[in-house]
Amino acid sequence: MEKDETTENSTATKRISLKWKWTLGTLVGVFFVFCMFAWFLTSAFSNRMLNNEEVNTRRSMFTVAKRLEQQSLQQLTTKDIDKILQPDQDDFSSMVKDPVVHEIARSDYDMVIYNEQGKQIYPSEQSQISLKRVKKPTVTVEKINGRKQMLGRQPITNQKGERVGYLVVENHLITYHKTFKQVYAIIVVSIVLGLMFLGLWVYWLSGYLLQPIKDMTKVADRIQKDPSSPERVSLRTKHPDELSELAAVFNEMLDKMQGFITQQQRFVEDVSHELRTPVAIVKGHMELLDRWGKDDPKILDESIQASLTEMKRMQGLVQEMLDLTRADQIELTFKDGQTDAKEVINAVYNNYKLIYPDFTFLLDDGLKGPTWLNMNRDHFEQILIILTDNAVKYSQDRKEIHFAASKSGSNLEVAIQDFGEGISSEDAKHIFDRFYRVDKARSRKQGGNGLGLSIAQKVIEGYGGEITLESAVGEGSVFRFTLPIQSETKA
Repeated sequence: MEKDETTENSTATKRISLKWKWTLGTLVGVFFVFCMFAWFLTSAFSNRMLNNEEVNTRRSMFTVAKRLEQQSLQQLTTKDIDKILQPDQDDFSSMVKDPVVHEIARSDYDMVIYNEQGKQIYPSEQSQISLKRVKKPTVTVEKINGRKQMLGRQPITNQKGERVGYLVVENHLITYHKTFKQVYAIIVVSIVLGLMFLGLWVYWLSGYLLQPIKDMTKVADRIQKDPSSPERVSLRTKHPDELSELAAVFNEMLDKMQGFITQQQRFVEDVSHELRTPVAIVKGHMELLDRWGKDDPKILDESIQASLTEMKRMQGLVQEMLDLTRADQIELTFKDGQTDAKEVINAVYNNYKLIYPDFTFLLDDGLKGPTWLNMNRDHFEQILIILTDNAVKYSQDRKEIHFAASKSGSNLEVAIQDFGEGISSEDAKHIFDRFYRVDKARSRKQGGNGLGLSIAQKVIEGYGGEITLESAVGEGSVFRFTLPIQSETKA
């Protein structure tokens, strides 16, 4: 026992609430979506910046190479390069306006010049960039010492068109790297703050949306402790959603469940009460016979007849209980049911005219032809017999029973009227309850168990119909019930 409790406690401890799962799942999904969006955005921005840097690199190569092409050199030397790239160092204004000086002076650019033999002749410091002999200007992005850089390569020719060397422009992409450091920092901060605020919002929103489930859990726990508790889940009327519908269905289920529990308790109590009397009578007669009735034929005969009568009553009660159980289990499929209501009503009417010749039976048949129902014939006949028997039992003074049948839209409407003692409005509220009898003493004398009308109601409702009662004390009663008529195409 202790082991089971420990297992339950550990399971409850490890349980992760749906609110947290929803929050974490949303954050993970948004994180990946945001990362993909940031990747596409930075890729597009990076390509745009690299394209601009490529344009600038090509312009720098073209400016420097153009200056070198203006000279009629057979070969390039360091001294010649210095004179060509910085022609008049004494004239400051000309140096400021010289585009070549601008390109050489850029902090993020390095110019490297090789002669035709592949020897670096400018600048004096040895460059880490390897020479690649190219036939036309090219710009590539390469990693040097683990850092992305842009390299522009172009052959150098003199005025005669002879190749005298090679120019390499090393663009360190300082602006590019600085910009993307800021971009990455902004992205990281945005992700952290965005996920933080999104997490708070989703956590609150999930708690709000899942509140009906939380309420249902609380109500279910209380109902489990007290099945008769009237507590129900509060419904959202302003903005209903699927969970609101679930809560409404949950409340209906609780109402039906409590109704079934109440009916079961009353059913057990009523059955116990109903069986107690005949069992006590049979037991009393058996004890009477055991004491002195064995040798007295008169007492023996009376006891046997009384016992048989009570046993017959118990047999009828058990049979009605079985009928009631079957009525509770009727499935609303109607696949095998096909009954002509007109034919059955006329058959029951004629049978009762034969069985009770001292009664006056009248039939108002408004059905012009066969009227097919999606139900078992025995069930429909059972309903008519129960209602007619009930009318006969309570029509001892004015022995007159009226039958009426007609179509009402897509339904069959049947009415059975008697002119007996009638039923009060208080009794009419419980007339379809199990084992309920208006006059218990008289009903017991007439052999009633109070189950017939309950069976009729269950069968009618099981087939999608409805039964009602109209009654007045001293004037009689009218039981009306409706059943759906089978469609003509199916018939």
